Amino acid sequence: MTVRIGWVEIAFAVVLAIYAVLATLGVTGPSRAVLKVVLSALGFWLAVRISRAVVKQMLWRLRNRLIVAYFFIAVVPIILITLLAGLGVALVGGQISIFLVTSELERRTVSLRASIDLLARDTHGETWAENVARFLQGRYPGLQLVIQDNRHMAFPDDALSPRPDWPKGNGLTVKDGLLYGWAYTSIDNRSVFAIFPVTRDYVGTLVPDIGETTILNLETNHALLHPSPPNANAPTRNRLMPAVNTFDFPIWWGALIPTMAWNEPAKTETQWLHMRTRPSAVLRTVLTQKVDFANETIPMLFFGVAILFLIAEGIALIIGVSLTKTITGAVHELYAGTVRVMKGDLAHRIPIGGKDQLGELSVSFNEMSENLERLLVIEKERERLQTELEIAREVQTQLYPKRTPDVESLRLTAVCNPARMVSGDYYDYQQIDDTNVAVVIGDVAGKGISAALLMATVQSSFRAQLRGSLELAAGAGEEGCRVSVSTSRVVSHLNQQLYADTAPEKYATFFLGLYDETTHSLTYTNAGHLPPILIRSGLASALEVNGMVVGAFPFAKYDDSRLNLTTNDLLVFYTDGITEPENAYGEMFGEERLIELLVRNADRDEADIVSSVIDAVREWTGSDELQDDMTLLLLRQL
Repeated sequence: MTVRIGWVEIAFAVVLAIYAVLATLGVTGPSRAVLKVVLSALGFWLAVRISRAVVKQMLWRLRNRLIVAYFFIAVVPIILITLLAGLGVALVGGQISIFLVTSELERRTVSLRASIDLLARDTHGETWAENVARFLQGRYPGLQLVIQDNRHMAFPDDALSPRPDWPKGNGLTVKDGLLYGWAYTSIDNRSVFAIFPVTRDYVGTLVPDIGETTILNLETNHALLHPSPPNANAPTRNRLMPAVNTFDFPIWWGALIPTMAWNEPAKTETQWLHMRTRPSAVLRTVLTQKVDFANETIPMLFFGVAILFLIAEGIALIIGVSLTKTITGAVHELYAGTVRVMKGDLAHRIPIGGKDQLGELSVSFNEMSENLERLLVIEKERERLQTELEIAREVQTQLYPKRTPDVESLRLTAVCNPARMVSGDYYDYQQIDDTNVAVVIGDVAGKGISAALLMATVQSSFRAQLRGSLELAAGAGEEGCRVSVSTSRVVSHLNQQLYADTAPEKYATFFLGLYDETTHSLTYTNAGHLPPILIRSGLASALEVNGMVVGAFPFAKYDDSRLNLTTNDLLVFYTDGITEPENAYGEMFGEERLIELLVRNADRDEADIVSSVIDAVREWTGSDELQDDMTLLLLRQL
């Protein structure tokens, strides 16, 4: 594990060093206190960073992540369910115990009022009242009874008498910091008031052995229960019973109970009833079966369910560990295989462990390695072909003319932009003698290498045919030269040679023109090529087509045409890569747009005209990628 040293670490070290120096020198005061606060804040932030780094390092391995996931999925819910169950038992048990005690205490005060109602209705005399008082004192230890009509009877003689404004009813009251139960009734002119002390032992008899009950003053936290009589021999029932098993935990609970103020009967005060009990005590009290059933059967049933639960957890743990090993093993093999592939070992294959999703993942990894190995071979082959294409491009570039003919009345400008590495378009110009120049443009069917090879064939065949015609003309003398070099004858011989030496589906458009500087004329044969455009005095016209493409049919016939050029005439030769590119709507650039563009820019320099045409076509297609080879050849008569 590595922790990057940042400004927090540096600041913590600096502040710690300053604080240590001040502590060594015994410096005290606000500065040291401020340093202590800053040091605490930096230390906390540093601890958080280190903790995050430790957790990140621990969770890097999938096995550790699964362990943490199992902990949160299985262990944490069990803990939470156990806590929830315990809390539920505590809530229910505490509430039940409180309810049983308070309801029984209220029932007894109600019963006391029913008893004094009899005394209020019956006037048998003092002896009978004394017997009733003695009976009630047996049920309510320490009870004091006061009867008032035309005379005053008190049992005992110093019994407490209520205030004149005491209401009828029953309940609890606090006098001199102690709790009493009371009941008061009045029928005709006879009133009966009974009050008894609520002692600790008496509360224990309300619901015997349910737990330890205490009633406290909510403001002073003072105990309100009367102490037990000193002569009480029997053990108190107001106590926390011992646990019957390990899970019989103590429960603390409480509730608010209302009492009446002794000196202000109209005022209600709130006291706190506190209970300590156990689940077994609540079960013992609530269940109607024998105590043995609550003490023995229920714990046995609980332990049986717990054992079954542990067995199920053990089986789940074994299954979880097995599945974890399967997952982590497969992931480890994938990780190891990935490392091998990163190092270039594409022949590495990982074992397939099963027919599940992890097995399919392993199969996919092996297929990926095979594909990468195959793609590497293909990429090497592509690089080899790319290298060969570069060589072919360089070779093809050498086929184009290196310099323009040296003719004073003629200026030639040409450009060829291949759609791919090599082009099927062809242009050429050859200076025959001091006054004659041959101008050629062609377009081979197709693109790429096959078209480039056929383009090279066309060039070599044309030059061979032209050289042969020139040799024949030279043998006939200067005057015969002009008669023997016929454009139609050269194109016809070229057609027959291409048809004989190439496949039937291979053909090309071809334009051959011979310019004579002495007459400023152009004799030409157009074999299926797009008609060149002549721009003269702001008007455009197209040259003739004298025959079909070369290389397709051996019997094709070709004618000659003658064009006389005047000063500033512009003759534009082009291929279909200029006029046929389409825009996003499928519309071609077209000859009309080309003619309009040429007429508008005819007076500009030839290089500017070429640039404007190329830019216009690219803007029309909206892409820098060419749809076809683009070739332009401009001839300007000076």
